[in-house]
Amino acid sequence: MKQVKIFDTTLRDGEQGPGSQLTLEDKLAIAAKLDAMGVDVIEAGFPISSPGDFKAVTEVSGIVENATVCALARAHQKDIDSAAEALRDAKTARIQLGIGASDIHIKYKFNSSREEILEKAFDMVSYASSRCDEVQFFAEDAGRASNDFLVRMTDTVVQAGAKIVNLPDTNGFCTPFEYYEKIAYVNKHRKDKDKAILSVHCHNDLGMATANSIAGVMAGAGQVEGTVNGVGERAGNAALEEILLILLVKDNLSITTKADPKFIVELSSMVSKAMSNPVQANKAIVGKNAFAHSSGIHQDGVLKDRRNYEIIDPAIIGGTLPDLVLSARSGRAALKDRLNALSLTFAADDFEKIYSRFLVLADQKRFVEDEDLKWLL
Repeated sequence: MKQVKIFDTTLRDGEQGPGSQLTLEDKLAIAAKLDAMGVDVIEAGFPISSPGDFKAVTEVSGIVENATVCALARAHQKDIDSAAEALRDAKTARIQLGIGASDIHIKYKFNSSREEILEKAFDMVSYASSRCDEVQFFAEDAGRASNDFLVRMTDTVVQAGAKIVNLPDTNGFCTPFEYYEKIAYVNKHRKDKDKAILSVHCHNDLGMATANSIAGVMAGAGQVEGTVNGVGERAGNAALEEILLILLVKDNLSITTKADPKFIVELSSMVSKAMSNPVQANKAIVGKNAFAHSSGIHQDGVLKDRRNYEIIDPAIIGGTLPDLVLSARSGRAALKDRLNALSLTFAADDFEKIYSRFLVLADQKRFVEDEDLKWLL
C-alpha cells in the first residue's frame, strides 16, 4: 500500500471563504483535533497578511505535537521572514511559497516572462530553505499551465531546495482525466524524484475537486491537500473527509494514509459551527442525510441488510446510524420496524389500515415523527 501524506489547509485556505474567518480559540481547537486525527501537515495561516494571522500561526506552532506546521508566503523575502518567525516554536516547520505557473498568471498577474518567473522561484526557494526545516513550493494555476513548463519549474525549485512541489488546480479547471495526465506527465519527466514529492491541491469550481485529488494521487502525487467540509475560496477546496473515506473504502486503489477517520464527524461539526457555515444536508460523508433513507425500496433493503444501500459504516467516522426517515415515500417495512422499536403493539390484521392512515398523515407532513405514530393505532 502506498501511503500518502495528508495536508490540511482548513485554517488557511478554508478560512479564505467569505464570512469564514475563525477566532484564535477556534483555530487552536481545530488544530489540536487535526493533530489528534493524525494529519501530516497543518497549514496554520499566512503570517504576513495580518497580526492576527501571525499570532495564530505562532500559537498553533506551540501546541501541535505531531504534525508539521506550515505557513504560507508569497515569493518575497519579507513574507518568508515573517513565516519563519511565526513558525519558530513548531516541532517541524514548513514554509509554503509560490508563484504563478500559467501563461495567464505570468502575463496578466506578474507582467513577467517564464524565464524571470523561474529565476525568482529559484532565488526565493533557496532563501526559504535557509530559514526553515522544509520548503513547499506551489506552482499557482498549474491546472492551466503548460505541462512542459511545470516540469521545468519543478526541477528548478527542487534544485533550489524544495522538498514538496504542489501543482494546484487553483481555479478548478481540470477534469480528473486532464489532471491525472498532468500529474503523471510531470512525475514521469521531472528529475531528482528522490529529493521531493509532488502534492495536489484542487478547487471545486466545477465540482470536481475530490475526483481530481484522487486522480492526482493515483498519478503519482505523494501528498494530497484539502479542507474539512470542503470550505474555502469560491466553491471551496477538496473535502478532506471525502478524500479520506475514498482511500479507506476503495482499497483496490492500494493507497492509504495514517489519518484516523473517527474524528471526521466531530471535526466537521467544529468547523461548521466556528465558521457559521452549515453543512448542506446531502453533503457526502458529513451531511445529515448522508446515511438517511426515506424511500420505501431503500428502507426495505437496509432493514434486510444495510450493505444493500450503504458502503460506509458511520461508526468509523465517529457517527451513528440515524433512524429511518418516515415520509410519504416510506413503505410498510419501515413503518412496521418503527412501531416495533417503539413497542407500539397492534393486531396483525390491523396493519394495512394503520399503513393507510400513515400515508394520509405523511402526505400532510414532511416527516412523520415518533409522537405521531401512537395516534395511528
